[in-house]
Amino acid sequence: MTKRPTEVAPSRVLPQPGDDHCQLYKNIREAISSLPIYFRTETHISSIMATDLHTLNTVLGATIEEQVVRTLNLIRNTWDSEEKYALYSFVRQAQTFPDVLLRKSSTDEILLGIELKGWYLLAKEAEPSLRFQATAAACAKRDLIVVVPWVLGNVISGSPILFEPFVESAKYAADYRNYHWQCIRRTKQDTRIEIPSGIGPYPSKADQILDRPSSDGGGNFGRLARTGMMDAYMRKLNDVRLCGIKTIYWRQFLKAFQESTTDVEARLALERLRHRVQQATDIPSPKAQATLAIIAELERLLDLGE
Repeated sequence: MTKRPTEVAPSRVLPQPGDDHCQLYKNIREAISSLPIYFRTETHISSIMATDLHTLNTVLGATIEEQVVRTLNLIRNTWDSEEKYALYSFVRQAQTFPDVLLRKSSTDEILLGIELKGWYLLAKEAEPSLRFQATAAACAKRDLIVVVPWVLGNVISGSPILFEPFVESAKYAADYRNYHWQCIRRTKQDTRIEIPSGIGPYPSKADQILDRPSSDGGGNFGRLARTGMMDAYMRKLNDVRLCGIKTIYWRQFLKAFQESTTDVEARLALERLRHRVQQATDIPSPKAQATLAIIAELERLLDLGE
């Protein structure tokens, strides 16, 4: 079925008190928001070249997502304090939508699904690159899409730490993605979308569940970060401070460092960052010293690469 544009903006249809699992849904959303508090990992990164930092999401993305699922099971008391769901647990499923299911171990009963994506906060692109193309019919009312931002604890080394995740209704995200593609985005291209038929929640791996645009020369269909629905969330993360410096400044610096064509340009980028730290009046001295130490380590890595 090919869907033509509609001018009616979608609305969220969320679980209501009459839903037997409404409170569980609310508890899980709160538990997901608290992940940065409880998340622990044995993964530790060191001695990575500064020019390779932008690849971390590719290298560690799946590992982070696996550890997020493990953390959700470990903090069961935050979403099942009355032990009503003792026989249920979060499990990952490979190459099938959604990535994570809350499922009863002895049967195929599923209470909700999560499309889970990690986002390395200091990647070259200042936005999550994930593409969410599942059709709305494949999403149950309680299903969520969750984007988990993370960085290394010492910016260029250490263990991953998490920040507040982006959480949205998966069905709403799918509907709004299509609405933006057809009615908000400015384009002269064909905006029709081919919608698969006969699809329901929790499809099999063999089911064709992706909405497909008639024209997408740039390969941008499904990029939620470009629909506007994540704008306020991303602006908030730009102000998060890593060793006293806002995320947006670290990203700008690392992008310049990665794109430098000569060692001279790379060293100039380091010197500019050092000067910014030394001149800043809103960075406490201990954090400033820690940041200067990181800059010195970047210089050492640059020396190793010569």
